[in-house]
Amino acid sequence: MELRPGLHRIQAPLGERFIAMYLLTGPDGALLFDTGVAESVPGTLAPYLQRIGFDPAGLRWVISSHCDFDHTGGNAALRELAPHAELAAGRADVPMTEDLELLITGRYGEFAALDRFDDPPETTAEIRRSTALVGVDRALDGGESFDLGGGRQIEVIAAPGHSPGHLALWDPANSALLISDAVLGETVPTADGQPAFPPTYRDTSAYVQTIRTLGEYPADLLLTAHYPIYEGSEVSTFLATSLAYTERVDAVIAEVLAAGEELTSLELIHRSAKALGPWNAEACEYLIFPMTGNLERLTRDGRVVEGTRDGLRTWRWAA
Repeated sequence: MELRPGLHRIQAPLGERFIAMYLLTGPDGALLFDTGVAESVPGTLAPYLQRIGFDPAGLRWVISSHCDFDHTGGNAALRELAPHAELAAGRADVPMTEDLELLITGRYGEFAALDRFDDPPETTAEIRRSTALVGVDRALDGGESFDLGGGRQIEVIAAPGHSPGHLALWDPANSALLISDAVLGETVPTADGQPAFPPTYRDTSAYVQTIRTLGEYPADLLLTAHYPIYEGSEVSTFLATSLAYTERVDAVIAEVLAAGEELTSLELIHRSAKALGPWNAEACEYLIFPMTGNLERLTRDGRVVEGTRDGLRTWRWAA
């Protein structure tokens, strides 16, 4: 749907969730933010473009917000639909935007060796099935701008935290921030608004700074990949809620570890999960992403000590 002049939200199914792609149009060309998974392009994007009378030849740029498969999995299909479009991604995310096996082992399998946590085999198989990557034409660092014509400039914002090279966009003509997964609230929802799994930010320090940076923009519209549309006061509320959640994770870690035990990551998660969200036992283990980020920050601050036990990473309270 066209939310505001030249700003379209294109929502494609993603299992029990959805993935929102964004089309920004102007007299001199258009920009697409994310491509979803492989079937998102022929199944949702292409029919939408036909319905609004948009020729894919007018698509000049495609920006991947970050490397995750549900944002880049349609890149190969998009290359076929609009072969002359320039594909861009955040510099730090380029390797995983181009290489599926690196994405699977380096991002989703990051905790397999140290913490004995990994995606179930069926999840990995689905990622492989629904992802088709291609080479990136241009690496972005934030600060770049794209001229759509008619005075419409789109600014690229470096928004790390969920991933190192995550990008957001600022559309000043519409007072709109397009942030994809840069900020993740208290839970990632299903399509009907039920809690699916924890907010999977990874680098807590970078994530907190991103929230603060985005809060400096005079946004009246906040557009994410998996959440409802936020307008007016809902923008600052969502950002504030997301920031408060990082502090809540710190508080729960402190409470559990202050009892004096040295715990593995999964032991700590199982004792903390009830205080951090309403997810089932399988979903709560994805707390390993945000909790590891908070634990690393607490370790740098000297409040937590990292160790090992039987080849597994452990954490104990130092303060």
